[in-house]
Amino acid sequence: MYCTGAVLIGIISVIFAHLGDWAAELRYHIVTRNPWSMLVIAPLGLVAISWLTRLLFNGAQGSGIPQTIATLHMHNFVLVDRILTLRIALGKILMTCLGLICGASIGREGPSVQIGASIMHAFSRAMGQHNNVTRHGMILAGGAAGMAAAFNTPLAGVVFAIEELAHSFEQKASGRTLTVIIFSGITAIALLGNYTYFGRTNVFIPVGRAWLAVLVCGVSGGLAGGIFARLVIRLSKGLPAFLGRFSRRFPLVFIALCGLLLALIGLASDGATYGTGYLQARGIVDGSLHYPASFFLLKYISMLITFCSGIPGGMFAPSLAIGAGMGGWVEQFLPHTSPGGVVLLGMAAYFCGVAQSPLTAT
Repeated sequence: MYCTGAVLIGIISVIFAHLGDWAAELRYHIVTRNPWSMLVIAPLGLVAISWLTRLLFNGAQGSGIPQTIATLHMHNFVLVDRILTLRIALGKILMTCLGLICGASIGREGPSVQIGASIMHAFSRAMGQHNNVTRHGMILAGGAAGMAAAFNTPLAGVVFAIEELAHSFEQKASGRTLTVIIFSGITAIALLGNYTYFGRTNVFIPVGRAWLAVLVCGVSGGLAGGIFARLVIRLSKGLPAFLGRFSRRFPLVFIALCGLLLALIGLASDGATYGTGYLQARGIVDGSLHYPASFFLLKYISMLITFCSGIPGGMFAPSLAIGAGMGGWVEQFLPHTSPGGVVLLGMAAYFCGVAQSPLTAT
């Protein structure tokens, strides 16, 4: 039964990945034909997503990882049943893909965590489990399996379960949890192939002056990522002063303005800030694309604006894209080391600053 749920998570994650790619491709064609059309599509699209989410999928807002973590600390399973539902999981998929079409700076990895947790929670209920530890273990396994399938990395799913979703190694490292994660990851690999999410690069940083890159990327990435995380926490409690009053009084107008800002930033960056940033990060990693410092800054701002809009969507892939952009900018000031190595350090450092999960980032 556990393995059936794990395989289902892997299959749904693959379907989600294909839908996300289709959404990104559709947006690319729209932007290629008429980039100015995003000035209409982004505001109206974000308003439609917000309205549909509140009407049909209330609870699907945001990343999905905080919700999953919260359920691991809840003992009122009536409330857990309302957070981890298959309806919300479906809403995560549909609304995230719609957000990608509209140019929102979001990813599918965070939603995949809540989707996986929802599926395993549904299996737990169907099996009639009543033990709190067992039910929490199923949620944990499902969330980590969603991560493993989304990135095509079973090992990262195991580490994510240990480091991010909770803090007790003994509970996370149970055989059932590991089995679910591995089966889900293997299913994704079987359907998508053993691809690497951001491609491959053969780089190394020799011991000596080149290791200055470790210090520079570690400090700059941790600082930028930490500030972003602090801003997200602050904004989650409400926007300050006039913006807060305006967003509460005219929520849909505020969301439309967020969409308009995203479109303007997208125009300024020639479309580079739209969506997950996956293609941009992959290109920076393999050296085929080079972006100015403005990419890092504009992607950073677009992520904050997307978060303020409150639509469903994750932060993992965009954060890795920001880290890659930061590394690509920093490497020009570090001539004694490998450019590709600096990019990878930037990705890991910034992601770690945002998620505060160094092992998962690695």
